[in-house]
Amino acid sequence: MDEIKEKLTRSSKATRQDYFGKAISYVCIALVGLLVISILYFIATRGIATFTVNHASITDFLTKTNWNPGMLDSKGKPEIGALPMIVTSFSVTILAALVATPFALAVAIFMTEIAPQRGSRFLQPVIELLVGIPSVVYGFIGLTVVVPAIRHVAGGTGFGILAGTVVLFVMVLPTITSLCVDSIKAVPLYFRSASLALGATRWQTTYKVVLRAATPGILTAIIFGMARAFGEALAVQMVIGNAAIMPKGLISPASTLTSQLTSEIGNTTLGTLPNNALWSLALVLLFMSLVFNIIVRFIGKRGQMKK
Repeated sequence: MDEIKEKLTRSSKATRQDYFGKAISYVCIALVGLLVISILYFIATRGIATFTVNHASITDFLTKTNWNPGMLDSKGKPEIGALPMIVTSFSVTILAALVATPFALAVAIFMTEIAPQRGSRFLQPVIELLVGIPSVVYGFIGLTVVVPAIRHVAGGTGFGILAGTVVLFVMVLPTITSLCVDSIKAVPLYFRSASLALGATRWQTTYKVVLRAATPGILTAIIFGMARAFGEALAVQMVIGNAAIMPKGLISPASTLTSQLTSEIGNTTLGTLPNNALWSLALVLLFMSLVFNIIVRFIGKRGQMKK
């Protein structure tokens, strides 16, 4: 009797595998959470050192336009005005997303609603190819094609926000397109059937039903596209001019947060004011990325509730 009870209450092999799998999952989740917290803590502590250790003004850092951390101004304060890089980063990211989103939506609709099989067969390899191209190649193309073209058409040196926008447009287009395709494909078929049964045309069904239902996913696609544009450094650095001054237009040389970080971080010593100021730029970069995610997720949730 005891042997039978023991067999019935003993954990089976499948149960032990289930426990083992859960344990591995919890360990991985804990490691990922620890990694994220460590990165946030590291960047935050380094970033605020400019204000806590070097006693620089946060207001001057966010509002001044002179960037030269190794020099002092007429009042004896370090020149750490990061406003030009913040404005340029926002400008390039928003413009690239605004230009790329209509193209990505058009391609996604063609692949999923107009020519599902042929569209996917011809366009999917092209999108995958664009995703796989290294950013330095995009930078070279921008440097040899886009910058001279802008110089020839609009004048100036060709370097600036417009060149960075064109390069980032090509870079974020496949990301937004792929995620938009997945979002549109995830819309249940009975949504389309019900709309067509009520007498709606194919375009009305696509525009008022399919895209409406896929809005949260499309917004998520734009988030990822903007995140890539916001964090891209090398390709933008090659075409934007790398001048830490307030941009006077789309074709004047400028510098983003990422391009400034990559071009100067190797020329500073750890713990000095110029190095701490660069970490402050990284902290701003991190904060702006979080703000972008929060705003767009909020918009996505509102769209989902009204669906």
